[in-house]
Amino acid sequence: MQAPSAAARRVRAAVRVALSYYVTNGISVAFGLALISAAVHYFLGPVAGATASVGVLVTAPPDLAAPRRGKFYQMLPAPLLGLPLFFAVQMLHGKPLELGLLLVPATFFAFLAMAWGKRGIPIAIAVMFSMIFSMATPAPPDWHVAWTNTQHFGLGAGLYVVWAVLANSALNARYRVQFTADVLFSLAALMRTQARQFCAPDEADDVREVGAPILGQLLRDQAQLADQLQAARDIVLESPRTPRRQQLAAMLMIALEMRDHLVATELDLEALVAHPHGAQVLREMRFVLQELAGETAALADALLLGRQPDAPLDRRPHLAEIRIPLDQGPAADGRMGPTPALLARGMANRIGHLNDDVLRLTSIARGDTPPDLTVVRAGWKMFVSPTDWSIAPFLNVWRWDAPPLRHAIRAALAIAAGYGIAVALPWGSHDYWILLTIVVVLRGSLSQTLERRNHRVAGTLLGCVLATALLSAHPSAVALLVSVSVAQAVAHGFAVRRYLITSVAATVLGLVQAHLLNAGMAPTFALFERLADTLIGAGLAWAFCYVLPSWERHQLPALVARSMRAQARHAKLALGLGQLKAADDAPELSWRLARREAYDSLSALVQATQRSISEPRAVRPPLAPLEYLQAHSYQLLAQLSAVKSMLVLRRDRLTPAEVEGPLERTADRIEKALTAPFDETALAPMEAGAPVTPSAGGPISLPDPFENDISPWLLRRLDFATRIALQLREDATRVLQSTAEEEQAT
Repeated sequence: MQAPSAAARRVRAAVRVALSYYVTNGISVAFGLALISAAVHYFLGPVAGATASVGVLVTAPPDLAAPRRGKFYQMLPAPLLGLPLFFAVQMLHGKPLELGLLLVPATFFAFLAMAWGKRGIPIAIAVMFSMIFSMATPAPPDWHVAWTNTQHFGLGAGLYVVWAVLANSALNARYRVQFTADVLFSLAALMRTQARQFCAPDEADDVREVGAPILGQLLRDQAQLADQLQAARDIVLESPRTPRRQQLAAMLMIALEMRDHLVATELDLEALVAHPHGAQVLREMRFVLQELAGETAALADALLLGRQPDAPLDRRPHLAEIRIPLDQGPAADGRMGPTPALLARGMANRIGHLNDDVLRLTSIARGDTPPDLTVVRAGWKMFVSPTDWSIAPFLNVWRWDAPPLRHAIRAALAIAAGYGIAVALPWGSHDYWILLTIVVVLRGSLSQTLERRNHRVAGTLLGCVLATALLSAHPSAVALLVSVSVAQAVAHGFAVRRYLITSVAATVLGLVQAHLLNAGMAPTFALFERLADTLIGAGLAWAFCYVLPSWERHQLPALVARSMRAQARHAKLALGLGQLKAADDAPELSWRLARREAYDSLSALVQATQRSISEPRAVRPPLAPLEYLQAHSYQLLAQLSAVKSMLVLRRDRLTPAEVEGPLERTADRIEKALTAPFDETALAPMEAGAPVTPSAGGPISLPDPFENDISPWLLRRLDFATRIALQLREDATRVLQSTAEEEQAT
């Protein structure tokens, strides 16, 4: 297969972005803004239309691609909280002291919404927008005008809530396809990263691409995939009652299995890398993985374009031919055990599971194979996130070390400082721009704030140039409305994916919207003052990151404990034989939930480690032990995935009497290793107990797994899993002890 040219790859990437769910969502928001603004403009006049558009902009941040169930309650908090604040700011125009006394405590309570995590962040942003955009309107001469403006604001907000619910329902079928495709693209990227490991050290394109750097990229790809999988579950697994929904839901459940099979492909890789004949075998396996990644991405492209996917090539025959010359001597490490020839066949078989998954995916997408409705219905019941709002996050936030509370205090202080500076500036009529910059730049971690700071400054520069050029041409009201709608589509669609693009579009949106609200203000000075305001706001957001900081090392004990508990529970359920004996799917569902938590907890730990790299060296957590912990967590998941595949896919080749006892003992040892108290005694070697292999005389030469009983191979995996769990325990102890020592030192 000929590799596509660079131009073709760029075109394909652009098409994927254009057909993505976040662009579709941005277009939906823009249409709502345009329709509501135009309708209010037509019936109530231009000022009412401009003010109603502010209500739309304030209500829009929570409008993300979401399940239909609970969408109304997802949209409702923003206008309910924003409406009274908009009116209060209207009444306090021209009263700097009173307005400041409103802004600071309101900011504190708005940012407390971030205690609800990803659901709360858009609410906090929307509430802040309601006050900041109210400051952008002309000062009302009396309370009657302020009340009228608030009514128009509420009209736009209320209409947009209705639009958001209806549009989300209308786009639900398309969102299901787009989220499924997004997961497949991420899986393809993960396959390509995994394939980079399948080469001898002297064949790597770059010496930096071997060892730990590739593992770091694998963990980052896994973390990204974990986030995308949960978002996809919530939409794709919601009410899969129609054949098309069931088809997509079944594909998503297969994608979950592919992640496990992909993790297991790296087992025994080091032994093959060290073997003299391993290079050619690894090259062939790498080629197969890259081809499977290409077919997975092609399937995702077909879904987005609404085309029938091409039937993929079955690579099982090719994989069966990948062999190392038979070697009856010792294994690569010098001991008796599986020969490199057998290890190569085992690895080829694990890649074969991925091949089978791609065939199943495509067969279901083409309609050749019906979906497994039992698995689909189980996923619907177990994996969709709750949509109800709970008071628990708000009640639990009142601890001095709680990150949401510290961030809310930090944000309130930053807004107070920014407002004080804005009032003192000679162009104080545009004080809201400094506050707007603080709100969009300041984040809970230093790394996120630094990234947003840089993108905000660069985006504002370009956006100011574009907006100034646009306004200098004196466009018509219709042209301005179209410009605002397009800018809103881009800003909303790329807010999470590419903030630099959002910053450019948001600058154009803010300047044009301010022009409409102020009925034709001159744009000539806007460029310089907006840049100055942006630099001030970005600088304040950066500076206040160091006020009551929530450094990542403070969160590590909880993240490590969560990951260890999740790994232990996953091991216990993955090694259980309950599913093989049960009459229903309850054990299998429990294992799937435990697997999700194992990946999610490891993802949270990886992301925290990545964020900590941007923190000052004096407060940075111990990176080396963290890297070992993440590596061993990944290896344990790989071993358990291989064991689970044997239990599920090759159970007919197992001898139950030989494996039941070792499975139970291994699960107990791993649980003991990962859940025992982490104190100074944990660094001492922990007794692993008797080996799970049936031979007391040491390692034995394993039989051919394709011609004999595979029970000895399963026992070998159990031994490896036990050793890795003990290493994982030591890693966790070192991380916690290093963190505690650094806390005491500071």
